[in-house]
Amino acid sequence: MASDTASPHPMPAAESSKPRRHRRFRRRLRTRIILSFVLLGFGLTLLLAFSANWVRNRVEEDLVVDAISQNITEYQRRYEASGGRERDLRVQTMRAYAFAPDKFAQLKIDQPEWHDLPNGIHTISGTDEDGSPFSYWLAVQKTPEAWFFLAYDKTESVKAKSKFNNALIGVVVVFTGISLLIGWWSASRVMSPVSELASRLRAYRGSSNPRPLAPHFPEDEVGELAKALDDYSERLTEVVQRDREFNADVSHELRTPLAIIRGSVELMLSRPDMDEKTRTRIQRIQRAEQQCTDLISALLLLSRNERGHGNTDVARVVDQLLEAHRATLGGKPLTLRVEGEEGARVDSPEAALSVALGNLIGNAVKYTKEGEVVVRLLPDAVEVIDSGPGLSKEDAARLFERGYRGTHAGHSQGGGIGLSIVSRLCALYGWEVGVRPGESKGVVATLRFSPTRDVSSAHPART
Repeated sequence: MASDTASPHPMPAAESSKPRRHRRFRRRLRTRIILSFVLLGFGLTLLLAFSANWVRNRVEEDLVVDAISQNITEYQRRYEASGGRERDLRVQTMRAYAFAPDKFAQLKIDQPEWHDLPNGIHTISGTDEDGSPFSYWLAVQKTPEAWFFLAYDKTESVKAKSKFNNALIGVVVVFTGISLLIGWWSASRVMSPVSELASRLRAYRGSSNPRPLAPHFPEDEVGELAKALDDYSERLTEVVQRDREFNADVSHELRTPLAIIRGSVELMLSRPDMDEKTRTRIQRIQRAEQQCTDLISALLLLSRNERGHGNTDVARVVDQLLEAHRATLGGKPLTLRVEGEEGARVDSPEAALSVALGNLIGNAVKYTKEGEVVVRLLPDAVEVIDSGPGLSKEDAARLFERGYRGTHAGHSQGGGIGLSIVSRLCALYGWEVGVRPGESKGVVATLRFSPTRDVSSAHPART
């Protein structure tokens, strides 16, 4: 039965020019949950550490500044009350200095950085003569009678701050690790029902009567998903069952009238007084009945997804198909011939092979206006070579789509499902159908029974 799809003629570049899809990295849901916990734990701990460090610095600075201010004021009071005799201030990590006016010049030489400082609290840092770093706060209070300086050593404070920062880093690392463990445990708990649901779905693969999933899960989100899958499975099973019943009913109901037609035709052909013109027409009816029978058998196999077996002679099927198409040529200047070696056999029912080759040969005959159509027999394949106009790139890209009718189809009748049926038969039997440009014009359609990758522009069977 010839398809209304345009004659197969895809360009080899039509396949090779398609950009290859880059595989996208997709994180599993379990990994996303773990990563979320790690980032949350790390972010919160880091924020807490930063806040603690900032608060510590502010509090320490405020306390030290307040202590220095109070101590230098007290130092000035004692100095003035003692008439300049009391110069020592017994405070830990602090040293007090007082300089009378006659010592200002010497102070500029000994401590030039102190000499020009205004009243207030300043931070002094640098390195000693031996290269050791130092840092201290310096409180300055200048009066006409004397200049007062109070130095607060920050060395121990800097060391303590460094230890505190290291401790905070350790806390961030530890709590991030704890977040990782909690995330791992939570992801396992959260994903366990989903994994069980997926496992049960995989266990039902290939079953025509899957069991309900919802009773195995609690009334939560996974349970709702299981209910939705049960509902979808039930509706899908009903659709498949109705489709199978419809195909079986159609097959059964059509076989009866076809059997009546076959018997009537055989009785009419047995009459010796029939003229040749009438005999030719009845033989055409007989061939049409055989094509209908083969097509019904092939479609029934496809609907059931059952791979029938047989020992079909490829050459005999080709001869029958060519003979049937010769009777439909009329006055069309087209030659149909077969070449190659006979003897190839295929493990499939004759009906399936007849439908697959019949569509390829039918397309070649329909769209080749003149010239010849050659069917070449190979040890593991059949080539249908025509001298037609070929196909455009757009037609080639959509060659095996169901319902697609190419630009060369014109106003011809049909629904454009012939090559789609061929593709589905190839998927069922493990065959391979492909096309390539002819040597001068037209196309070469190849049906290979032992799939290889040697066929140019080969199309794997589509379901």
